[in-house]
Amino acid sequence: MNSPVSLLLKELISFEKLNTTPVYIQIAQQLINAIQRGYLLKGSVLPGTRTLSELLQIHRKTTVAVYDELASQGWVEIIPNKGTFVLMPEQTTVPIKASTQPIDYVYEYSKTTGFPFQPSFNLASTFQPSKAKYSINDGAPDLRLHPIHQFSRWYSSAMKRKTLISKWNQTNESTYSVFETQLCNYLNATRGFHLNPKNVICTRSTEMSLFIVSQLLIKQNDLVLVGQLSNYAANMIFQEAGANIKTVPVDVDGIDVDYLKNHFKKGDIRCVYVCANRHYPTTAKLSAERRLKLLQLAKDYQFAIIEDDYDYDFQYEGSAMLPMATADANGVVIYLGKLGQSLFPSFQTGFVVAPENLISEAKNYLQLLDKQGDLIQEQMLSELIYEGEIHRLLKKNVIIYKQRRDSLCKHLDTHFNNEVIWEIPSGGLAMWLKFEPKISLIKLAEEAEKLDVFLPKTILYQDRNTCAIRFGFGHLNETDIETVVKKLKQAYDVVSNS
Repeated sequence: MNSPVSLLLKELISFEKLNTTPVYIQIAQQLINAIQRGYLLKGSVLPGTRTLSELLQIHRKTTVAVYDELASQGWVEIIPNKGTFVLMPEQTTVPIKASTQPIDYVYEYSKTTGFPFQPSFNLASTFQPSKAKYSINDGAPDLRLHPIHQFSRWYSSAMKRKTLISKWNQTNESTYSVFETQLCNYLNATRGFHLNPKNVICTRSTEMSLFIVSQLLIKQNDLVLVGQLSNYAANMIFQEAGANIKTVPVDVDGIDVDYLKNHFKKGDIRCVYVCANRHYPTTAKLSAERRLKLLQLAKDYQFAIIEDDYDYDFQYEGSAMLPMATADANGVVIYLGKLGQSLFPSFQTGFVVAPENLISEAKNYLQLLDKQGDLIQEQMLSELIYEGEIHRLLKKNVIIYKQRRDSLCKHLDTHFNNEVIWEIPSGGLAMWLKFEPKISLIKLAEEAEKLDVFLPKTILYQDRNTCAIRFGFGHLNETDIETVVKKLKQAYDVVSNS
């Protein structure tokens, strides 16, 4: 006759052999929960391995693995020739979740809080899931171009540096890090700066940089000016900081600086957000004349210019225009940039260039948000800058991205005739496609997804005056581009003829 413990275990334990969690782990988790809930008391003798294997219809080796797992966590004590006895470790007080097991249902976590809080409408996620084979984004690099084996070697070398532990354990910072010095050298050589580490702070991303700057710069209802079509992520950050956002007209020469002078007076504007080389999303370049006007106006009106140079590295014709910050003698420009866009996303880093007093305060914010940082990443990037690897990878990738831009233009010419209008950008990883005559872009996205091409809402721009998409081509190879354009044309024909 089965013992009471055996009967209890037969009733409580169930498992799925097709589950990704190994069977012995499933059973061990349920036994732990049974101990915690008081079904199995301290000192109880568990069935022998043969008995339990027959009871649960599992192999005896699986039962041995269950008891070994419980013993290694301190839940049972296995005494040879005597049996397996239940313990109750004092340090283990939190129930273990095993979401696939019936015995664990009592520990399901509450879906709602028992207290009120203010949800943020401004930070609502823009993510859209899709199972389509192809997707068009707003201009992201192609991960397939990244040399996996080289990254592995670089990362491994950085981890083996003997100085790494001492950097993590240091309690004071008497000098600037090698990475900060190398970053300044890189920016001075490639973007015309004359920086030292006092003027730079490194962050995880451009969005993190902008968030910190916004917290320092913007108070409730401060006026922030952006382009009439602007970066949605930046707008979300400004709104979350409490800004009052107003738009400024944008044409082929970038934002209209005369509009600022004619519609606002000194003291009205807190900051103006501009994209340095290619306006987001239209890719229009801010002309040299307007740059000088904007710098002078910022000095006269005493507002800040946030200069987002998100794609400086991807220049195909000529040289990229140097940042306004390089000509800023009055401390009015806050420059945001990225380093390592030819590397894997986890190795990319954002940075802020600004006057020393603002950088000093920004570092206080960064200490709260990301005190630890990533010393391995910094070690690796320092070496890649010093050895010229970042520059070499970038040069190789720019040639490929230029070929993809030209391929996109060729296939648009072939398939769309005069139904789509675009300007060939001198750089960047996206193109601005305007539809004439206007169509419903939402319907276009729906029809395209039926053909396995995903157009997220974040790249669709449609109002009374605009009917355009920001077509990111960087992540698509030339074969992909041809396929996507053909399918987009099929979807366009359906919508335009309906």
